[in-house]
Amino acid sequence: MSADSSSSYLRRLGTWDAAMIVIGGVIGAGIFRTPSTIAERTTSGTQLLALWAIGGLLTLAGVLCYAELGARRPQAGGTYIYLREAFGKLPAFLFGWTMALINYPGSVAAVATTFADYFCSAIGLPAIFVKPVAVGAIGFIVGVNLFGIRAGAWMQNIFTVLKLAAIALLVVVGLVLARGHLGLALTPDTVRTVPPGALFGALLPVLFTYGGFHYLNDLAGEVREPQRTLPRALGLGMLGVMVCYVLVNFAYLAGLGHDGLSSSHAPAADLMQRLFGAKGSTLIALGIACSTFGYCNIAIAGGARVLQTMGADGMFFSAVGRIESRSRAPQVALATLGVWAIVLTLSGSFGQLLDYTTVGEWLAHAFGIATLFWYRRYLADQPSPYRVPFYPWLPLVFVCTVLGVIVATAIHNPGDAGMSLLIIALGVPAYYGWRWLERQNMV
Repeated sequence: MSADSSSSYLRRLGTWDAAMIVIGGVIGAGIFRTPSTIAERTTSGTQLLALWAIGGLLTLAGVLCYAELGARRPQAGGTYIYLREAFGKLPAFLFGWTMALINYPGSVAAVATTFADYFCSAIGLPAIFVKPVAVGAIGFIVGVNLFGIRAGAWMQNIFTVLKLAAIALLVVVGLVLARGHLGLALTPDTVRTVPPGALFGALLPVLFTYGGFHYLNDLAGEVREPQRTLPRALGLGMLGVMVCYVLVNFAYLAGLGHDGLSSSHAPAADLMQRLFGAKGSTLIALGIACSTFGYCNIAIAGGARVLQTMGADGMFFSAVGRIESRSRAPQVALATLGVWAIVLTLSGSFGQLLDYTTVGEWLAHAFGIATLFWYRRYLADQPSPYRVPFYPWLPLVFVCTVLGVIVATAIHNPGDAGMSLLIIALGVPAYYGWRWLERQNMV
């Protein structure tokens, strides 16, 4: 075995770094766009804010479950590790097949393109530069992460602080525009009725906007004192996200009104433009660019750790499983994920891939948290430094909610849901084919 493959990760991330990863992994571009969709499906600001609070509490239940899983198994790979240990290599491979090979690079390609859109708009570059800028961003992020987790964490901390500054600016602008009439933000501008099913439909994009908290577990092998740091960072980070989301939505309502928010295609830009004109739109475009850039950094770092774990486990090419001895970074995995994300960016096929893997992503969350029941039953005597409160109700609530999201998604868009399940199913022959190649010493 080479020196590279025998190296291991070093625990270099503290509580602050870990909390920034949680916040940066959840807050991307969604909060700057999704609220208008929620406003279309609600009748008042009170309903809208209640949905964001409910979505945050439901997600927090999942976060607390992931905190126990991370404390039990503080290793790189996150959900892949939990599934492999609880349910076997096939479910773990199906997770890696769907997420690390399709969803993660697809997300990076999509969000990098969003970054490039806003960045080019802010500095006045024509649309022809969007793809080159997106490719350059991916290459730059991969290059920084090749130097190790500390380099990536420094970059992440900077861009997370910048995105929080953009959110703070939105909140202040909304309050200034309200001019003391904050109560009007909670009342409907027009009277209309919304069926209960539409309210549940409004909860779906809320939950999607809260997604991304699992990336810290992918990086758990590099967190200092993980049994204490992981639960603390996950809880504090998710609470911070909830506060940001509720405040931003309150700012939208205060500055635009409920009807104004529901009719806006870019509520953040509209809010800023009301106070600062065109300069306000440019300023928030830069803020969104910082937010999306930071997300790409986390997705690349986390996805590479899953790929590396699969490679070390014999579930992917062995070279991908190596950890470089000097930087302690999975350099081959980082390069592999980066190149694949660039290919998807240039091809423009990432949007369809993400639609196809949405159900798979939420199934991974459900089964990942379901492993908690296995750990509690079969490893009941194993000490756990952190245990999720209100067990088994919190994990049950989260799993049932996720399954409800999957059913609602399948009803709303059966084509994409069917393709998602087909992609997962294709992983079964791929798994057995890979195991055969492994036995023949061909990989």
